[in-house]
Amino acid sequence: MTTPDDATLRDDGLAPPRDVGRVLLIACGALAREILAVKESRGWEHMALACLPAILHNTPDKIVPAVRAAVAKHKASYDKIFVVYADCGTGGQLKAACDEMGVEMVEGPHCYSFYEGNAAFAAREEVTSFFLTDFLCRQFDAFVVKPLGLDRHPELRDMYFGNYEKLVYQAQIRDPALEDKAKACADYLGLAYEYRFTGYGDLETALAAQA
Repeated sequence: MTTPDDATLRDDGLAPPRDVGRVLLIACGALAREILAVKESRGWEHMALACLPAILHNTPDKIVPAVRAAVAKHKASYDKIFVVYADCGTGGQLKAACDEMGVEMVEGPHCYSFYEGNAAFAAREEVTSFFLTDFLCRQFDAFVVKPLGLDRHPELRDMYFGNYEKLVYQAQIRDPALEDKAKACADYLGLAYEYRFTGYGDLETALAAQA
């Protein structure tokens, strides 16, 4: 059984040959749970979801080819495709690819920005903050600890995080267990802790524009 956190391509209700009025969301797997929650709350049954592996964020150069392949695979079956990624470390290449393919994407540099609201995030200029979302809080070991080798070489912590001052937990839902986990992550990294409830921010706004 797959879950929204699975690092595999997962299709949700993909349509046969062409279903008039249907929109396909090609999304980062790290956003799957949140997208499904917004879809359900808004009753957007015309939207289908295909998720690419969330772990692609550790190798941003692979995001654009993966999105291109997904668009090519599904473009004949949907009236519209919307790419639910921000720039995500691609240096503008994802936006250029989407423009070339004639599909739209979420605005912003990354999910931390659009969850908080791109304008509000840019105004803060928090270069010494390390951010967690609900997804990263749940997947902290798999996406932070193990890829950086901190489980094997804890002495690397200060090398990676020595220039950070605080961990900011941007919460999409109110969950005391996740708050406790985020505090533990801050302690593990030796950082001050700040909690911000963002909800779905500009993600929901971007999806609403496709409704």
